[in-house]
Amino acid sequence: MTANIFARAGFTLARALRSGAMRSSVTGTTVHSTHSTSTTTKTASVTATACSRGFHSTLPGRNKPSSGWGDLIPQPQRPSSDTNNPLSKILTRSSPQYKRFGQNSGSGGSGRGRGRVPIFYDRRYQVVGGVVTVGAGGYYVAHLETVPMTGRTRFMDVSLKQEESMAKEAYKQVMHQYQNQILPDNHAYTLYVKRVASRIIKAAGMENLDWEFHVINSNEKNAFVLPGGKVFVFTGILPIAENENGLATVLGHEIAHQLARHSAEKLSFTKVALFLGVMFSIIFDPSYSVQRIVMDLGMMLPFSRKCETEADKIGLQLMAQACFDPRESTRMWTRMSDTERGLSLAFLNTHPASKNRITNLEKWMPEAMDTWHKSDCATTNAYADMFNKAKLAYW
Repeated sequence: MTANIFARAGFTLARALRSGAMRSSVTGTTVHSTHSTSTTTKTASVTATACSRGFHSTLPGRNKPSSGWGDLIPQPQRPSSDTNNPLSKILTRSSPQYKRFGQNSGSGGSGRGRGRVPIFYDRRYQVVGGVVTVGAGGYYVAHLETVPMTGRTRFMDVSLKQEESMAKEAYKQVMHQYQNQILPDNHAYTLYVKRVASRIIKAAGMENLDWEFHVINSNEKNAFVLPGGKVFVFTGILPIAENENGLATVLGHEIAHQLARHSAEKLSFTKVALFLGVMFSIIFDPSYSVQRIVMDLGMMLPFSRKCETEADKIGLQLMAQACFDPRESTRMWTRMSDTERGLSLAFLNTHPASKNRITNLEKWMPEAMDTWHKSDCATTNAYADMFNKAKLAYW
């Protein structure tokens, strides 16, 4: 949702510039650019909720709350062929050496038969483009940071304060959407989730965060986290989790998203995608369908799968540090894979396929088992089993 809204706003602005839809005025401002910019700003503040990560294994996230801003984005317009338009003359120039496919050459002196040369052939715009690119590159480099536990370098220009502000609005929306399905805090399922999560949170060193765990009474096999430590687990995934170790796989994944700040990173990456999308549209002037394909398949979907894979890796380490058996993670995803219907093309999904996740987990398992043994989990689990048996005997 976030990528489509940003892309639509950026590509509409680019098409309007190329077609001369925004004519110069005395003050130098245009209606389209102002509308697109303000819409993009509003979208950025609300659509951080789209960065909340669902636990769907292969299909793109469903039942996510809509941001509501998409209807304000102007629809793309076809480029005008009016060569007398002032902006049209600025953005393109006539040349007998370049001709669009299918154009007639013509023999008159009016120049109608001549094709338009893309703006990157114009020396002036090469200079302007170079300055913009250098400036954007400098800003990008200045906002690089390292992801905890994996060491991956990523672009991040969303502050913790901004993330917290957007998270509050997202939390209100989700609570309103599921208000009649959220189980009470003293429900057995809710207490079960909190008990498992508390050990993982301690292992992650994130006790100071204001964590809240809600269990949604729904058959949907899903779980997701919102910025600020707001975790939602659907009852439909509990039978697949099967036990505490399986549930730790699910919760470790969601807590890993919070630890790595993937929601804020998604919003930061969307800005980069928007900039590149506008440049792509100005230079190549593709159709809107091509623009969406390039944005989705080339940038947003691979980015989403990368974050999901990273959360799997961090979550595996966290559950091992918390003395949950990491080997249960592959069993849990095997059970999840058995519930999936039909074939799914990995490159069309926001989440990796369950089989790919199992392959990755098996690759990371030696390191996780080493962490599990170093945490003296055998002794810890033995005492935990004794305590649980004694508690059951008492009741």
